[in-house]
Amino acid sequence: MTIVQANRFSSLVGEIYDAAIDPTRRSAALEQVTQFVGGFAATILSRDAARLSIEIHQHFGSEFRFCQLYRDRYVELDPLLDRHVALAADQTMSVTDVIPSADFVATSFYREWVEPQEAVDLATVTLDTSSARTTILQVLRHRSRGTVDEVMRERMRLLAPHIQRSRIMGRQIRARSHTVDDLADVLDGLSTAICLLDAEGRVLHANAACRQLFVDGTLLAMVGDRIVARNTQTDKIFRGLFEIPTGVGIHSAGRRQIELATSADGEHYLLHALPLKRELHLPRDVAATVLFVQRASMLPSLAPDAIAAAFRLTPSELRVLMAIVEIGGVPDIAAKLGIAETTVKTHLGRLFEKTGAGRQADLVKIAAGFAAPFARPTGSGDGAV
Repeated sequence: MTIVQANRFSSLVGEIYDAAIDPTRRSAALEQVTQFVGGFAATILSRDAARLSIEIHQHFGSEFRFCQLYRDRYVELDPLLDRHVALAADQTMSVTDVIPSADFVATSFYREWVEPQEAVDLATVTLDTSSARTTILQVLRHRSRGTVDEVMRERMRLLAPHIQRSRIMGRQIRARSHTVDDLADVLDGLSTAICLLDAEGRVLHANAACRQLFVDGTLLAMVGDRIVARNTQTDKIFRGLFEIPTGVGIHSAGRRQIELATSADGEHYLLHALPLKRELHLPRDVAATVLFVQRASMLPSLAPDAIAAAFRLTPSELRVLMAIVEIGGVPDIAAKLGIAETTVKTHLGRLFEKTGAGRQADLVKIAAGFAAPFARPTGSGDGAV
């Protein structure tokens, strides 16, 4: 190759790999491949090992009806297609490798499919061969340029591994993208607010419940890319979850228990920070900690029967426990349930004894362990399933 051709080849390879990242560029990349090798139309296709199906992955230059005709009628007449099963990847083949040119132009494949496209010859190169399928690049040569020459063969051979690697990269990128999207959908369906933080405390991702928590702004809010607490008590609890030593980022190997915080409007929330990475120096785009925030008043919709069974609670004790989660104070619980405060205190003592809790806040944390993870659909009532 000349310097100009080498530069063109290098630029084309870059376009091929760019197409792996951005699928919208695949058509332009295949067009450039076709022109660089000396063809006017190209198709990337694969055939299964049992020769039962053919799949056209991408095409350029040919009318789509010719692609359909090839797949439905002329694939069995193609003298090159099945030859690639026994060939190594990157190996280029033209018609004259398997049949004399004079015999080829006499075939119905040439007369009815090749010639009507103003082509005179075609070349193919193996992109990938496995026990299941063989994938090839097929390029048509226009009659104005004559039959396939060695330059065309060599250029197709040089480009083949790059095209195949780009296809593999594209599949991996799309699979990862779909996985990330699916995970985001799952997180958005959870009632618990979940936030991923990097090692310096910057927010990398927040699910729907967490974004709504920031919008409400009574407990936590977003300032730039960081979380701030709305009151002094919550700020102390929030920072305590991460235990930030001087000169160290937000992530450390400190305590990991659930903490109870109260918002500006009196709602109780459970906060829990869970470490994901142990390294101290992580890139900005790597999640180091996941923060869970659950509103305590959402817990009664969980599984009270499971809580009662786990701690052998009587119906009265269970009602008091759920009222503690939802309301909090003994006087308010007594008023809500229509019983004496002394009765509430009696049940509270039994709850401490049966659960091992020492404070009402501990009872809320215990109840949190029975929380239903999924958020209710918008507009559903308390009886929604």
